[in-house]
Amino acid sequence: MNFKKSASLALVSLTSTWGWAQLTPPPNTPVQDMGRVEIKSNRDNDTEERRQSTAAKIVIGREELDKQGDGTLGEVLKRLPGVTIQGAPGRGGAIRMRGLGGGYTQILMDGQRVPPGFSIDSLTPEMIEKVEILRAPTAETGARAIAGTINIVLREGQRANPDDFKVGGTFEHGQRSEGMNWVHNIKSEPLNGTFTLTALNQWRPEDNTTVTDTDVEALGRMPEWSSHRERNTQNLGHRQNLNANARLMWRGDQGQSLVLMPFMVYSEFSSLGHIDLSENKSIGGLAQPFATDSANTTNNSRFVMARLNGQWNQRFSADTRFEFKFGLGESHLKSKFNLFELGTTGLLNTMEESQSFKDLSQSWNGKLTQVLNNGHQVVSGLELEGVRRTEDAVAEVSDEAGNMRARTRRWALYTQDEWSINPNWSAHAGLRYESILTEGTNEEGEKRNQSGVLTPLLHAVWKPVPESRDQVRMSLTRSYKTPTLFNLVARTALSREANSPTRPDRIGNPGLKPELATGIDIAVERYLADGGVLSANIFRRNISDLIRYVTSERYDTVWAPGQRRFVSSPQNVGDAITQGLELEAKFRLDQVWSTVPAIDVRSNLSFFNSRVLDVLGPNNRLDQQPKMTANLGGDYRIRSIPFTVGGNVNFNPDYTTRRTEAQWAYQGSKRVVDVYGLWKFNPATAMRITVSNLVPRDYLTGTTYIGNGFSETANTNTRNWQNVQVRLEMKI
Repeated sequence: MNFKKSASLALVSLTSTWGWAQLTPPPNTPVQDMGRVEIKSNRDNDTEERRQSTAAKIVIGREELDKQGDGTLGEVLKRLPGVTIQGAPGRGGAIRMRGLGGGYTQILMDGQRVPPGFSIDSLTPEMIEKVEILRAPTAETGARAIAGTINIVLREGQRANPDDFKVGGTFEHGQRSEGMNWVHNIKSEPLNGTFTLTALNQWRPEDNTTVTDTDVEALGRMPEWSSHRERNTQNLGHRQNLNANARLMWRGDQGQSLVLMPFMVYSEFSSLGHIDLSENKSIGGLAQPFATDSANTTNNSRFVMARLNGQWNQRFSADTRFEFKFGLGESHLKSKFNLFELGTTGLLNTMEESQSFKDLSQSWNGKLTQVLNNGHQVVSGLELEGVRRTEDAVAEVSDEAGNMRARTRRWALYTQDEWSINPNWSAHAGLRYESILTEGTNEEGEKRNQSGVLTPLLHAVWKPVPESRDQVRMSLTRSYKTPTLFNLVARTALSREANSPTRPDRIGNPGLKPELATGIDIAVERYLADGGVLSANIFRRNISDLIRYVTSERYDTVWAPGQRRFVSSPQNVGDAITQGLELEAKFRLDQVWSTVPAIDVRSNLSFFNSRVLDVLGPNNRLDQQPKMTANLGGDYRIRSIPFTVGGNVNFNPDYTTRRTEAQWAYQGSKRVVDVYGLWKFNPATAMRITVSNLVPRDYLTGTTYIGNGFSETANTNTRNWQNVQVRLEMKI
């Protein structure tokens, strides 16, 4: 099947739409007294969905997604309890729950795992209906979620709503970007749905400086030497994005429905950069001539992805329904990097690298749901998934250093039961088995890895007083993290500059075992009458076979035999423990003090602690897990004029991590202030101004290696700037 054609045909079909007539009652119809009618906002509905879920869940709906005027989904998620974003402020990055790195947080889109190569930073809030945050895994959503699961539900059609159209520009460090978003509601019977189109023309500057200090003891005939290097990199990147997604639903007779969800991403990126490099070096105590060099760089890439997800629902009776989901996708990336040396000292060398890959992915899921007479709801399912990657790369050192052929096959079988024990207690129990096979070939030959994991999962909710809105949640789960295809059979990535402990080569490791985690979660929740919530959640995970990248010296490399090379590869380094406390408070300020303005307050505070047991302390925590994260935000609508103002402060402290006996990493503090103002001219038209990273601060990171007579520290200072967005929002 041609996956790209299938997705394109589905997108074209969405442009058909039929008119519909609004029914009105005939004149002189007697008015019927309906009694008290209560109207709840979307926020209230999201809070109620969270309260009714047996497994711990946070729901972020359309109202909260739109509130701040964020440009990407990552900007929304960073304000949620326990969620952090890797990297410099405003630059996007990997999304982490509870401070745990890549692979610990499971990302789903419409209940299915996101396809390879897809970044959720390419999603705008306008493309999304809601986001569900699950703090503990369930058998249905999957157990590859040691930290938790983020399920992104794409925009749903609302026949009664007009189309949304937003257009605007952003300004950052003298560079202007433009963006447009259109949400079209398809208003027909029996077909309905929505079509979303997002276009972006973005210019983004980058500026960072790395200072590297190296000391090497004498080795054999080699004298001791030391060096001080300063490397400044500046570039201006230009990205053009076009994203389109749709949700098309057809309802048939007898509980039948078909949902098609095509998704397309097209992105082109180019950048022009400049590097200045200087070095002071001393050999055997004698200072060497001061050396400088410079180079110009170009970087070009193109990414294309087309995917078609589908869901067929069949209701056999009031108590039995069957759901079948499928996903077919194809993605392509082509990139090319060039460095043109301008000097003659040899600190930098003219080089060219290119890479291209193609991913084919497919998934097939079947699920049967049965409601039994005794109040039990049993869900059982089977999942099949396959990914095939073809990757070709030309590196400066070896033409064969980057070629790779790999595939992953996964199947899973699960069953779970949710039931109400009595008015005070409800429970949710499940069992899941999952098997994953990864096979591939690269310049080092064939590699193979297979693993299977059985995971029991148990959740419970206790309501001390059934009629009250207070409750206690408890979860006891088994979860795991599998090695990625990149961990197992990645192509060799050689250092672009002189090889060293902080600039190592990178290779995969086919012998990795999955990480297993036994976890417990306990939460106390109070739901306020007007939609607010107060909660406190504690968690602990005992992790075995932790995977971590370890840098070591090698003389037996295929690409440089006999040379002393520092090589970084993933390894199972032992056991670890992580635990934490997550506090959240969302309420309207006049609920607490009746004499103050009705400001909507959003706040959360999370504390994390972890230890890798096989690494000596202090600071032997898990990679890139901060000690804490905090958010304080609020929104206020001025009644006298149609103006809403709000903002948020996000804070992460700095911390040091001891990764191995010889390696340390440093992450600087982050403090990000975002503010916005929204002026409504009328119910259909508004103007929004958002200032992100209001008070920019340089972002500091560092790495240190001390071992085998070699000591090296590299510290990087990354600049970032205030970003101002002006946007016109219309309902048409």
